[in-house]
Amino acid sequence: MKKLLEDLGLAKYYDEKLTLHTVLQISKDSITDVPVQSLSNLPLLFLKRLMMLKRTARSVKCSSSGGAEDSDWEDDQESDDANDPQSVNPLDILTAVFLCSDSFLQQEMISKMSMCQFAVPLLLPNSDKNQITLMLWAMRDIVKKYRPHTLQDPSGFVQERIVLSELPLVSFVRLGRCNISKSEILNKLLSNQQQYTETFVHYNMDCGNIPKKISDGLVDISWYLPCGNKNIDVFPEPVAIANLRGDIQNFQTQFSFLCETSTAMFVFFEDKLLGTEYISIPSLKSTLQVFYVSHSNSESVKATVKRLNLKKSSFIFKAKQNDADFVKKIQTKLQDTIDNGNHKMSIVKLAEVARDLGISVDEDAEECKSAKARADEITLEIKDIVEFKKKELPLQGEILMKLAKLEKEQCRLKKAGDQSIENYKSDLQMQMKKLREEQYAIDMSTSMSCFISAISTPERAFFLKWLRINLENLTQKVLPGLREMYKEKCQDVGGNKEEIAELDKKIANSSLGVEHFIREMGQLYEAGVSMSEDALSRKQLEHLPRLCAQLLLDGFPLELVDGDASNIPVKWITSVFSELNTLVKPNNKIMVLTVLGVQSSGKSTLLNTMFGVQFAVSSGRCTRGAFMMLIRVTDDYKAQLNNYDYILIIDTEGLKSPELAQLDNSYEHDNELATLVIGLSDVTIINIAMENSTEMKDILQIVVHAFLRIKEVGKKHMCLFVHQNVADVSAHDSNMRDRKFLLDQLDEMTQAAAKMENKLEFKKFTDVMQYDTDTGDHYIPGLWHGNPPMAPVSIGYSESVYTLKKHIMKIFRSFKSINICEFLEWTKDLWNAVKFEQFIFSFRNTLVADAYMKLCTEYNKWDWSLRKQMHTWTLEAETKILNHGKFEISEKCTTEDVHCSLQKDAEVKLSKEEKEIIGKIKLYYEKGEGHVELVESFRQDFVNCAKFLRTELSNSIKSKLDVALSHRNGMIKVEGIKATYMDTMEKRVLDLLKDCRKKKSDMSTLDKAFEKMWQETVQTLACTELPQQDIKIRVFHQLRKNLGPRGSSVAQSLDKVKDLSTCGCETFVVSKGNFISKYFHTNWIRRAQQMSESLIRKCQKFVQEKRESRDDYDDTYIREILQMIDETLKAHEDLGREEDFEVSLKLHICGFASRQFQEIHNQFIQDNDPLRVLEKLKQKYRSGFIDLFHERDQCQKKADEFTNDCLKPTVEKYVSEVLGTQMADEMLRGENASTFGTRTSFQRSVLKNLLDEFKFEKYLHFIESYEGFVTDLILDKITIHFSAENRMFKLEESLIDLVTSEIIQAIKATEQDPEKNNIKEFIQSICMKLKHRLVFPKDAVDTVSALSTVNQIKFAECLKCSVKDMGKFLKASFQAKEFQRKLEHLHTKPQDVLFKRVHGCGNQCPFCKAPCEAGGEAHKKHLVSIHRPEGLGCYRFEYSEKLVTDICSSLVHSDSRFKCNDTKDKWHPYKKYSDIYPKWQIDPDSSVEAAAYWKYVMTHFNEKFAMEYNAKPADIPSSWKNITKAQAEESLK
Repeated sequence: MKKLLEDLGLAKYYDEKLTLHTVLQISKDSITDVPVQSLSNLPLLFLKRLMMLKRTARSVKCSSSGGAEDSDWEDDQESDDANDPQSVNPLDILTAVFLCSDSFLQQEMISKMSMCQFAVPLLLPNSDKNQITLMLWAMRDIVKKYRPHTLQDPSGFVQERIVLSELPLVSFVRLGRCNISKSEILNKLLSNQQQYTETFVHYNMDCGNIPKKISDGLVDISWYLPCGNKNIDVFPEPVAIANLRGDIQNFQTQFSFLCETSTAMFVFFEDKLLGTEYISIPSLKSTLQVFYVSHSNSESVKATVKRLNLKKSSFIFKAKQNDADFVKKIQTKLQDTIDNGNHKMSIVKLAEVARDLGISVDEDAEECKSAKARADEITLEIKDIVEFKKKELPLQGEILMKLAKLEKEQCRLKKAGDQSIENYKSDLQMQMKKLREEQYAIDMSTSMSCFISAISTPERAFFLKWLRINLENLTQKVLPGLREMYKEKCQDVGGNKEEIAELDKKIANSSLGVEHFIREMGQLYEAGVSMSEDALSRKQLEHLPRLCAQLLLDGFPLELVDGDASNIPVKWITSVFSELNTLVKPNNKIMVLTVLGVQSSGKSTLLNTMFGVQFAVSSGRCTRGAFMMLIRVTDDYKAQLNNYDYILIIDTEGLKSPELAQLDNSYEHDNELATLVIGLSDVTIINIAMENSTEMKDILQIVVHAFLRIKEVGKKHMCLFVHQNVADVSAHDSNMRDRKFLLDQLDEMTQAAAKMENKLEFKKFTDVMQYDTDTGDHYIPGLWHGNPPMAPVSIGYSESVYTLKKHIMKIFRSFKSINICEFLEWTKDLWNAVKFEQFIFSFRNTLVADAYMKLCTEYNKWDWSLRKQMHTWTLEAETKILNHGKFEISEKCTTEDVHCSLQKDAEVKLSKEEKEIIGKIKLYYEKGEGHVELVESFRQDFVNCAKFLRTELSNSIKSKLDVALSHRNGMIKVEGIKATYMDTMEKRVLDLLKDCRKKKSDMSTLDKAFEKMWQETVQTLACTELPQQDIKIRVFHQLRKNLGPRGSSVAQSLDKVKDLSTCGCETFVVSKGNFISKYFHTNWIRRAQQMSESLIRKCQKFVQEKRESRDDYDDTYIREILQMIDETLKAHEDLGREEDFEVSLKLHICGFASRQFQEIHNQFIQDNDPLRVLEKLKQKYRSGFIDLFHERDQCQKKADEFTNDCLKPTVEKYVSEVLGTQMADEMLRGENASTFGTRTSFQRSVLKNLLDEFKFEKYLHFIESYEGFVTDLILDKITIHFSAENRMFKLEESLIDLVTSEIIQAIKATEQDPEKNNIKEFIQSICMKLKHRLVFPKDAVDTVSALSTVNQIKFAECLKCSVKDMGKFLKASFQAKEFQRKLEHLHTKPQDVLFKRVHGCGNQCPFCKAPCEAGGEAHKKHLVSIHRPEGLGCYRFEYSEKLVTDICSSLVHSDSRFKCNDTKDKWHPYKKYSDIYPKWQIDPDSSVEAAAYWKYVMTHFNEKFAMEYNAKPADIPSSWKNITKAQAEESLK
């Protein structure tokens, strides 16, 4: 035996047994059909086929076995196969596998063999240990249903566990060698004329002729069970048939056992052995009828019969009969014996005989006996199932039903009526809490205590199987009949529907399985964890989830959806999966497969056949709810399946037809179940049994709705239709018309469902699901080949299921797996959506929210990268325009040409960058990272955001370049006048110099001469003052243009205004609007005033910045202000765009802005008056004149002048322009990156800060002046960050080093240019090289160049030293300057940059005023993750004047109504809020955790908010008062 086990690769499993868990693993071998080349592969091939119910399971052999093609011509044909070393007798393989398998694999093998109508081992020999084992435990799982002819009720049947069935046993044995194949005759004996079944392995089967090595002594057994049809049944009553392998001379123990237990025995004998002792032994048993079977009636046989005085009627000879007549004769003898005898024995009784004969029984293993005792302890107490469930499993039933209903009502709010939603929810929570307390108060029952104790022991697998067996034995007394009645009633079109409903209820009440005990365990845990954390009993229950997780790993199904209460125990499932994740990580990747279909359509059988698992199967309504099982993927096969570790299989309750569903309101339950499991699955099998195709059409409506809803949350799904009971080999082709018809129906249903779900963009089923009409349909023949109970599983069925399995594995390769934690989150979020009856994108959906946040974070990085890049480019472009024509002859290229060229460059660059970002978005989705498929519906939003960004930057760049052009054009004239004056003065000074040198004047004479020349020259210069303009008129003109499109009434209002001189002088006060309700008026006035004051401050700040730039006024200034006003009014569109309000606000702002712009213009005129400028330069001219006269060295002096007057101010300006953006960049990339990554993360950070400080004034400021509060907060964060570790100075230092380095490089490059012959050209060359970086003042540069005759080489050296000194000076200056003063002088304020990123579109929820957090600027809908109680947004009840506690995320799913100015003071349903606010998407969330943060805040500051809002304090729901600060903080995560 050892040698055979080694050849078969089973030696290692002889002591350490092969387990069912190992056999069921998904491996390469389990889904491939590579020919077997080695004996070691035969056992696994046998197991693989057997688990899939293939009738070819026993026909396993190596592809190399068998002779060559010409072997038939060899003389000794008989020995060829028999001696082939690559061939093994099937019985040897079977015996070897059984000897090397553990108890549970043996049990599963025998169950599958029984379904295939294979004979199963009764006595298993072990030649190595000289031991025989009776396989009682292994046969415990076989349940048979049959209809004996003696049954009085023609429609009745018997269903029982075969080991308990009292049946006559007929044994077939062999004495010596016999020419008749006993096993083949047995197969014919058990088969009717229409159907031959290979029940027993025989000589003429594949490798049946190979000599047996270890299987002699095996007794295999089968049963003949009648179906009740006289024309089909071979025997009218059930009978067990035992077959001893080998010669009885060698197996006396087995022979004795069969003699003791059999009703009849057929001995196939060799003629010469007829007279041996073995013939007389059976005759000694009075209850045993013995028949002797031989090929012929020879003379020796006759003599022996006469000598031993044997009855001739006991002999059966084949002689010249054919097999049919011979078998008929045996059948007659067998039937007569059964009719005349009453000796019946069950397998359980056989075990007692076996023990007396020294035969071991597999059930006698200590762990099996111990587990049985524990199971019996529970089940022996069960007299009445209904009463037992009430007493021993009290936490389910009515209490659980109520809890499930309350949980859904808490979401759906259908019975709220007119009461406050939050108070109603609080009341529901209190009811749920009381029910939990009621559960908690119930002591754990004795049965549950025994159950938990038993599954905590090493023999838990035996215990659970024993418990299941015992419970099924109990329920089989009632359930089969009820199920059969249910099935018949359902098939009866005119059946009484109430009876069907009552039957369904009876089936539920009479059902009792292991799942009920695990459900009770879950409720014990849920009740415990609902109590305080320090509760003693809670700690005692903490180990339960781990026990259940281990069961799931061991291959036991776990209830996901409670089919009775239609509920998921979320806390229990969460803890179980968390423990499961801990047990398996890092190998925690899973794929999910679900099967859906009409009840009794063979869903569970399909899964059991496909994966070898053990979902419960029976006729009628069987599986309730949804169960899941884990199947492991082997390590060597993971790489081919995207590295997932397990397949999670979900088996579901059969969906009812709409007619039946109406009886018990289960249509909703079916809808929920279908939506949930489809949402959880990667691949969904829709199981269609052809006889139920009409019902299936109705069920498909549920499925289409479910797919449509799940499509909305973005999960990628594959749908396969499995058509059962289609046997035709050409089914796929011939059913093409039917498939087309089915798809047409699905398309119709999709359109109807889309209309109901208001998703009209979906027109076809393929818009919703991945479904291919060529590969998406599988046709599977009927399960049975013939009439049960004697029909084996159809070969076509198992092969078709195998093909389906391979197709599913192929599909899985293209899917991305998720880990267990992600599956858990997805389950909780989907269940939440199911409870709400809402299937839309929701921030409360953790995985979706996480995917959206990741996408937002990535997009924001791309957005910022482009903004930063274009900011740098724009600065350089502005600098080029502002420097144009200063230091080069520009007749061929005007400033307008430069401006136009740069704008084209900007458009080209932006177009390229836009395509890059869109490409990155596409690539991000293609990579599939971070579950991006869940936010597929937002892809276009982000593409639109990229386009919007391009447009925004294009407009911004155009505006800035236009301002630069306007400024440059204005300065060209000013510079021209200045240059004329300065050139004239320089020429006069040089003329004076010549004159004084001729006269050899002394110092006093020089001063007088210079003064006289200066006065004379100034008098000769034309008085060309810059023209002064009336800025107020220009501003008013721009205002008229802005308000022009607003209509005639606005134009009439403007006509009343003569000019802006009187506008904006007083404090702005919002005037009364057109409101029906006084309260709405007061509320509107309050909010409009706050918004106006904030906007006025922003405009004042903008004007002040323009004043500090000391540039001349440009019309773009007032256009920017008007744009700011329009954007702010748009962001506060819920205030309504009242024309009077808009006009008065714009007049006020334009009024004070026009006066200040006039001052800015006047100051510019004054600063740039040519004579004034010339007068300021008088001392420099005097100094230069004297230096030239005395021929002094001016190198250092000119170098210092150029550095201090030209370089230093431009470098300071450059740093102020660039530093703000760099500071913002550091805030976005450094330690604050997570805070500023997305709007949602920033919002939560702000709320966390508020909670830490927890001051009413802060919250009020946050709610009433969000922009101001957030800006201050950002400024604080910037201050804290850059004040630490000298960070601000390090940035300034790096910028100064960069610029000074570029300046020195420009000086060195100019030194190398031989064409620069004088200081003017030298300096201008430096300026030209730096014109992209620094804007040089032309008059200052010209002043330095004037009156100078310096040595260029020496000047360059002096200039380099001056530049280095300047760098040191600037660093010291920046380091000494106060941080706030630095920020004030920055051209781009970092707080403004960051605010714009986190502020987003600026829209606020129309109900609670929470700011929109949607990513990008071009989103279709405004979204908020955490809504607030409406009272915080000033809402109060109309009559009581109390602040409202209701939260909009609850209200939008209730039947409540609202009214406001937008509804014209008319009541409007919250459910239809989108009619009034179409741009808002408010996701429903009624969970306890919803807005816990704001509930906590409102509870603590209720009275203060009421006082501030001139209202009465709200009636705070009692449940809010229990929210802790820790829970409030947790709700932000």
